[in-house]
Amino acid sequence: MMNVDFKHKPTQWVILGLLALTWGSSFILMKKALVFFSSTEVASFRIAVTALVLLPISLRNLSKIKGNMWPLLVTGLFGNAIPAFLFALAQTQIPSGLTGILNSLTSLFTLLIGVALFRSKTTVAQVSGVLIALIGAAGLIGFENIFQLSNHGKYSLLVVAASGMYGVAVNTIKSKLSEMRPSHITSLSFLMTGPLCALYLIFQTDFFPTLQSNPESWMGVLYLSILAVVGTAAAVIMFNRLIKETTAIFASTVTYLIPIVAVAWGILDGEPITGTDLLFMLFILLGIFLINMKSPLAYFASMFSRK
Repeated sequence: MMNVDFKHKPTQWVILGLLALTWGSSFILMKKALVFFSSTEVASFRIAVTALVLLPISLRNLSKIKGNMWPLLVTGLFGNAIPAFLFALAQTQIPSGLTGILNSLTSLFTLLIGVALFRSKTTVAQVSGVLIALIGAAGLIGFENIFQLSNHGKYSLLVVAASGMYGVAVNTIKSKLSEMRPSHITSLSFLMTGPLCALYLIFQTDFFPTLQSNPESWMGVLYLSILAVVGTAAAVIMFNRLIKETTAIFASTVTYLIPIVAVAWGILDGEPITGTDLLFMLFILLGIFLINMKSPLAYFASMFSRK
């Protein structure tokens, strides 16, 4: 990865595609791992292994915790640990494709929380995007499911809640940790939550007894390891490099590609999807596009121009 030249436009598009494939595949990987393990085991293993992979970076930067303890803890809890548990629990009841689509609401909550808690400014396009994305989300979950709190509705709302927590983490990073390198923020925030998840996994779950009694469960470990190592640690490094060599707008395009990949995996795995589902998915993507867009000309210029 260090030898890849990120300055070339074709390379940037390839990396963007790899990120979309990696993050869009995380939901089907969770689904496959849940065949062998409980939702708490899946989430604990994912956080613990990611923290272990990032340990060389976090140990070299332990001094940066001083003065940043609480922002890093908030980022670790709301940006990593709690959402991991919510996503895994949600996928015990709802399709992985739906989880991937609802995850794209992170941009919506980033905007709303920024306005509510950090007094961020908004545009008419962004407000319109919020409304359109909310209509799409409510349509996907099912209006009747929300108000009747059926299993489908309740577990879908777990994903919405996780996306909201991502919004808290993003705003915390922007307002409290803007001077720190992204790789340092990521590694240190995982360091704060990883050890607790590892202890929970070892002493409070049946993860290791399951491995001993069911040899097939090692396939679940493989899925989770790919999710933790490739889907979190390596992907974060790629994403940070992409932002550095291009623009945040170009890199954020992955937001629109992730749900497409997630839905494609769901279809391949036999999950049902209707034309109405696709319509509401387009509502969400259009809403997120408007939320992220400051100027149409600037957006498309940043997408296709060379730096």
